[in-house]
Amino acid sequence: MELEKENKLVFDHAIRTADILVEMFGSKCEVAVHDFSSLEKSLIHLAGSVTGRDIGSPITDLVLQQLKNGHGEDFANYKTVSGKGSVMKSSTVFLKDSHDRVIGALCINFDISLLIQLGGEVQEIISFKEDVQRNENFYTDVHEVIQSMTRQALEKHFKAPALLDTEEKIEVIRELESKGAFLIKGATEYIASVLGVSKFTIYNYLQKVRMEQSFNNSLGDD
Repeated sequence: MELEKENKLVFDHAIRTADILVEMFGSKCEVAVHDFSSLEKSLIHLAGSVTGRDIGSPITDLVLQQLKNGHGEDFANYKTVSGKGSVMKSSTVFLKDSHDRVIGALCINFDISLLIQLGGEVQEIISFKEDVQRNENFYTDVHEVIQSMTRQALEKHFKAPALLDTEEKIEVIRELESKGAFLIKGATEYIASVLGVSKFTIYNYLQKVRMEQSFNNSLGDD
């Protein structure tokens, strides 16, 4: 009698848990409570309706296999498919008495069919062309733009700006010009201060870079 009372408490807790889970996760969730005292009609409570079963339905073949193999360990997050073809994420928690004997199970099924469909559509939207990657930074101040572009150009030389030789400084200007840095008002003065030269020196470097580009472009047109 005590054992029956104890088992009843276990199943009562499982039923309350099933109801709460479905209330929390909504109509795509189903939680079944099974009593293994009669495997042929083990389903004693069903919260939600995803698999189309009714009270009195038998235990599933997967859980039955676990029982036959003597496994009373819970198993989570496995894929199942309903009779209607719905794809589900499922988990099974075995219910045990005070003697650690398996007396039933709480089985959670969550229909993810719509999520899979949406996932495919989202993946199509967020996918990129293969082998094409473009980095874009977003700023709140124009000075951040110049500072960031200058820092990135200097990082490639692995030395302090003051230690750069003339050719290295011209290379920095070449990269900044290619990125359009000098289209921003105040860029020349800022870059000059960072490189430790006058803004007229920057103009000279920039003129040299632009002449090179013009010459290379003319060769390309031939």
